[in-house]
Amino acid sequence: MNSRTFRSIALAFALALSISPLALAQTDNNSTRARSVANGEKMKIKGVVVRRDVDTFTVRDLTGNDTVVRMTDQTSVKSKGGVFSGGTRYQATNIIRGLNLEVEGRGGSNGELVASKIRFNDTDLRTARAVESRATPLEERASAAEGRLSDVEQNAQKMSGQLDELAAISNAARGGAKAAQETADAAVSGVNQTNERISALDDYTPQETTAVNFRTGSSVLNADAKEKLDAIATKALNSKAYVLEVTGYADATGSIARNRALSQRRADAVITYLVEQHKIPLRRIVTPYGFGELDPVADNKTRSGRAENRRVEVKMLVNKGLTQPGPTMKTSSGN
Repeated sequence: MNSRTFRSIALAFALALSISPLALAQTDNNSTRARSVANGEKMKIKGVVVRRDVDTFTVRDLTGNDTVVRMTDQTSVKSKGGVFSGGTRYQATNIIRGLNLEVEGRGGSNGELVASKIRFNDTDLRTARAVESRATPLEERASAAEGRLSDVEQNAQKMSGQLDELAAISNAARGGAKAAQETADAAVSGVNQTNERISALDDYTPQETTAVNFRTGSSVLNADAKEKLDAIATKALNSKAYVLEVTGYADATGSIARNRALSQRRADAVITYLVEQHKIPLRRIVTPYGFGELDPVADNKTRSGRAENRRVEVKMLVNKGLTQPGPTMKTSSGN
């Protein structure tokens, strides 16, 4: 492992810790500062992406300054090229948290930096993708768990008050003890059901899977592919607590490196269609990845088999803990 790869992995690992909700709760709010760029001011910054929104992202440099960067249709997003290479052009969806990059641009009207050029290393991008694919589901599960635990505490306080009131009534009325016991049993049952839902917050299950196919050497979506993507996007938008996992593949024609790059472009094409045509939020999409000619579903020695292997698979995963029904409180039969 060379020094650049080691530095990228260490930086991405540190970012994964810093952006988690639990770590944020323990971080001194004075350790970072928001930078405002004067309107029209030319600036070049280097740092790590710590926040990603639809049209903007936040870069934190080595001095702890956070700068909001806005992307436009004129923004050039490329990897750094070598001596005889101009670098690879990337889509804006590849700007993700954990990516170490350089930004050049001028100040906007709201204090942000409007980017004209964004550059980064391919090694840093691969490392950031690996971290992002693991960090995003963990953050969502942690946030959901915190919300559920807060609800449980509030419900417990309400139940405590209700049980005290029922105890007083039961002491003054015949049969009150039986009614209070039934209410207490129902309360315990509700708490147990809530605990089961919290335990299931880290359990995602696939509810829908579809595969779209491509022509040889192409990453262009055809009419059949768009129809399949329309169907799964509609189901996702009508679901709760979902994420979409997108993986690209290629057949065995050509070199391994070429097929890996081709499969990544196919996955990016699917992401672009889902975001632009159906407004799927980026936070709902697991970072796309191209597996090249790995994991074939058919024989690469036949024409029909190769056609099946030129594909992108889209899986809709739903969190079990957030889709289970909430606990119910049975009405007591006593007075």
